Amino acid sequence: MTASFGFKLKATDGRARLGEIETPRGRIRTPAFMPVGTAGTVKAMLPESVAATGADIVLGNTYHLMLRPGAERVARLGGLHAFMNWRRPILTDSGGFQVMSLAGLRKLTEKGVTFKSHIDGARFELTPERSMEIQRLLGSDIVMCFDECPALPADTAEVARAMRLSMRWAERSRAAFGEPTGPALFGIQQGGLDRDLRAESAERLREIGFEGYAVGGLAVGEGQAAMFGVLDYAPQMLPADKPRYLMGVGKPDDIVGAVKRGIDMMDCVLPTRSGRTGQAFTRRGVVNLKNARHADDPRPLDAGCACPACRGYSRAYLHHVLRAGEMISGMLLTWHNLQYYQDLMAEMCAAIAAGRFEAFEAGFHETRAAGDIAPT
Repeated sequence: MTASFGFKLKATDGRARLGEIETPRGRIRTPAFMPVGTAGTVKAMLPESVAATGADIVLGNTYHLMLRPGAERVARLGGLHAFMNWRRPILTDSGGFQVMSLAGLRKLTEKGVTFKSHIDGARFELTPERSMEIQRLLGSDIVMCFDECPALPADTAEVARAMRLSMRWAERSRAAFGEPTGPALFGIQQGGLDRDLRAESAERLREIGFEGYAVGGLAVGEGQAAMFGVLDYAPQMLPADKPRYLMGVGKPDDIVGAVKRGIDMMDCVLPTRSGRTGQAFTRRGVVNLKNARHADDPRPLDAGCACPACRGYSRAYLHHVLRAGEMISGMLLTWHNLQYYQDLMAEMCAAIAAGRFEAFEAGFHETRAAGDIAPT
């Protein structure tokens, strides 16, 4: 294990950035996509299978893990890395997003949030201090500040209130976390779609000082055009010598657009959730394996992919096991989707290093626009 956290910017192409994050448990090549392991598992995948796709880091969820099995229990059992058998870096979110989505089950105050568990109705309190404690107990390599993330659309006054509360919570998170001694603490920029509020948030985060910075409060209902409008300026408000993380994004074209605008890290449940429901991401767009046209198709899902689903099985088989409700369908399609996402990140890394990101982006969109090739 390395002793400290650091970020090295290795190349740029326009605003797209190629870099490397050092953590106590190894490096993270950026731009990076983080598979989501909400409750201590990336659904339908073994940890070694996730690693085999090329993932350097996964995400864990503070809210779900604090409810079940409990952060103190995970700590007694050796921490989240040992508990889930993942030896590479883990980022844990603060729990704020999940708590805010509980609506009628929670009460918000300056101190924090009290809420009822969606599992059994038990009452919990989550504050910046408790969020830091939970993430320390889990043994996270990258810890996120506790924040409030309002859904969009929302009026400016509400977005401003939530942003300023998040900045006060960010200061308390920093104080509770202390100085980095291996793990890192990331601040989260808020401000919705308002440029002035985003600037105010970024300025306050820079004053507090963090090891990395996230762009939060996007992919919450505003649509891609509005999200890209914010990303045209928001990442540039954050320190250039620290990693920039766009939370909860997204579809492949969201990811390419975010990297183009200076984002280094992303996460989303989409590739795993889609895999379990029969949707596969390919270079030619999304393929729905439920469709009857695949029933007699002997071809692989994506001839350019090296995952087990594409190497060893036909579209006809994938269609069959999906329609039959067999567990292997979710396993194979999840592996494929995560492989596609990691391959996409590797292709962008290579394009940035070679100074040809614009050509890569054009080819990416052209191939997807051509659509899936029908069987001959």
